[in-house]
Amino acid sequence: MDKISRFPDELLVKVLTFLPTKEAVSTSILSKRWEHLWKWLPKLEYDDQHYSESERKRLRCFIVRSLPLHKAHVIESLRLKLSNYFKPQVIKWIVATAVSRNVRELDISYSSYPEKLNTLPSNLYTSKSLVVLKLSDWILLAVPPMVCLPSLKTLQLQQVAYFNEESLQRLLSNCPALEELKVDIWKDDNTRKFTIVVPSLQRLSLFIPFDYGIDGLVIKTPSLKYFKFRIHSNISHYCLVEHMPNLIEAYIDVEFPNIKSLIESITSVKRLEICLEVLYEEGIVFSQLEHLKLCRCKDCTSNLLVRLLKDSPNLRVLDLYEMIDHYYCGIIPWNPPSTVPACMLSSLQIFNWSAYSGVPGERDLAIYMLKNASHLKTATILSDECDIPELEMLKELAFSSRASTTCEFIFD
Repeated sequence: MDKISRFPDELLVKVLTFLPTKEAVSTSILSKRWEHLWKWLPKLEYDDQHYSESERKRLRCFIVRSLPLHKAHVIESLRLKLSNYFKPQVIKWIVATAVSRNVRELDISYSSYPEKLNTLPSNLYTSKSLVVLKLSDWILLAVPPMVCLPSLKTLQLQQVAYFNEESLQRLLSNCPALEELKVDIWKDDNTRKFTIVVPSLQRLSLFIPFDYGIDGLVIKTPSLKYFKFRIHSNISHYCLVEHMPNLIEAYIDVEFPNIKSLIESITSVKRLEICLEVLYEEGIVFSQLEHLKLCRCKDCTSNLLVRLLKDSPNLRVLDLYEMIDHYYCGIIPWNPPSTVPACMLSSLQIFNWSAYSGVPGERDLAIYMLKNASHLKTATILSDECDIPELEMLKELAFSSRASTTCEFIFD
């Protein structure tokens, strides 16, 4: 007998969990000792994305034959990344069987050609064991009247379809322990109103695709700590976002006119990444904001920066950068405020600027920051490829006056 076969079954099963499911099952041919060990695997993963038709057929037959023989009392995780070779009734049966085995984490991605939506079994929506649920692609969220997911903490819905406008709200209202929610709206979905009311929620990521015709959005998440919101739509719609008093981080990338309640909801944030198409109203104060990352791709960047500096009295770190897939227009017409913002006189310590080109508006802004930030400890400016030589840009900034005599200036 080889040395590894002398280990107890529990340890051997632990070893098998580090292998892909297909390879773990193949160990059954090693010896009598290994023949049935894979049946105790707590984690199962099936992926037919790069299989031939014959391989998909064998995989389907294996799952249908082996899953009823699985002996683990609890399936810790089941991940399915399957094509439409697996008929809807087969996937329904797989999911229903996993739920009956007290599955804790379920991750399903379904690709369909020709396009056909796949519904999930009703017992999924009453699972007492499910902690993590991730659904993506051609799945129809048809939430039944009876829903109860008492243990669910993480829910991800990426480009799924909703049976009606009540589907998402009904699901969320019956997840009393939900802490993390990610919703990426499918561009071809017909749902036009979204309501997210989850008192327990701590993390929320919401993506609404470009020019999606949304009619209304309501977000009530008083316990939220991390918020990511992306929407690009020129269509005016009803938007109500209630205050998030415990917010730590927010990523806001929005292009729509009605941003009043959105901005008012995040005033307690400590770290903020933001890109806005329009300027928010005056009178809003970010009293706890310490770190601001401002995307500079919009025409209103200069005015938005002035307002955020004025409205953030305790700001310590300022970054000017570009969000992913955002494109800088090449011009920042700098119009300095009539009075120096309080944060520049008392709290701002770090100033970072990436892709600096040295054009007049950018140069004036950089010089203004160095000249007025009296407690600045470091100023880091990373140059971009441009027509102005780096040495000339460096001279303009290095020899400008500085309010902080201890500021370390870094130019690259």
